[in-house]
Amino acid sequence: MRFSANKEDSDTDINLTPLIDVVFLLLIFFMVTTTFSREAEIKLKLPEASSAEQVGDKDNSLTIQISDIGQYAVKGPEDENARELINTNEKSLKRALQLAAGDLQEPVIVIKADSLAAHQAVVKAMNAARMLGFYQITFVTEQPN
Repeated sequence: MRFSANKEDSDTDINLTPLIDVVFLLLIFFMVTTTFSREAEIKLKLPEASSAEQVGDKDNSLTIQISDIGQYAVKGPEDENARELINTNEKSLKRALQLAAGDLQEPVIVIKADSLAAHQAVVKAMNAARMLGFYQITFVTEQPN
């Protein structure tokens, strides 16, 4: 065997094509599987119970009553008593608000929530009103003795 001392430099190229393919596949994978959360902020100015102003039943107000277990009842301006909803999903609440509103233009939504009602139940009522285009929302509180 003869080994030559004047060995020609062989080109040792690294093929980057498979590496680029893998990087692009990882990029596509992360783009597809990443979830982007849309955070919404609810700005509320809650009334203080000690100096709250008295709001009477107006002709353009809809009342949503929320019990401590999350049951809803909706009362329109022409209704004597609130109508209790059979289930608590948002679709039923929106339908009840539409029926109670009738031909009212920009009604005021009055939320009467029990002090032990879950925050989620109140947010669900506000969201249903917002989805119907009712943006004037107020809350009912009691004054301390």
